[in-house]
Amino acid sequence: MDALSVLEVLGLSAAPVSELRGGLPLALASGLSPAAAYFLSVAGNLLPVPFLLWALTRLVPLLPRLPGPLGGWAACYLAWQERRHAGRFARLGEAALVLVVAVPLPATGAWTGCLLAALFGIPAGRAFLFIALGVLIAGGIVLAAGLGLRSLF
Repeated sequence: MDALSVLEVLGLSAAPVSELRGGLPLALASGLSPAAAYFLSVAGNLLPVPFLLWALTRLVPLLPRLPGPLGGWAACYLAWQERRHAGRFARLGEAALVLVVAVPLPATGAWTGCLLAALFGIPAGRAFLFIALGVLIAGGIVLAAGLGLRSLF
C-alpha cells in the first residue's frame, strides 16, 4: 500500500459520513493486513475527535442563535438529537457514548458522539475515552463483517 492509499484510508475514516465504516473496507480492499487496516482506520476515525470536542462545546450553544432559518433548523436538529438520546443518557450516563459510537450504522459514530457530548455537557477528556472505546468496538464489528464478506468471494 502506498502513501496515497494510506492518506485515503485516514481521510475516509476521519470524514463525517463514512468514518471507519468506509475507511476499513477500503484498507482491506487495498491489500492491508486486517491488523494494519484496523489500526489505520481507528486512528483516522479518532483523528478529528479532540478538535470536534473542543469546537462543538463552543459552537452548539451558538447554533440556535444563528440568523434566519439556519438558526431555526439548528435548534430543531439539536432538540431532535437531544430527545432521541435523552433516555439512553438518563439510563447509562456518559457510557451511552460508547453505544452511540460503537454501532456502525448511519447517524452513529465518533462525529455524532462528539455532538452528543457537547449537548449533554460531558467533559472533553471523559468524552474522548468513551468515544475511543466506541470506535474500537465499531472497528472490530466492521473488521469482522469485512473479513466475513471477503471470505465469501
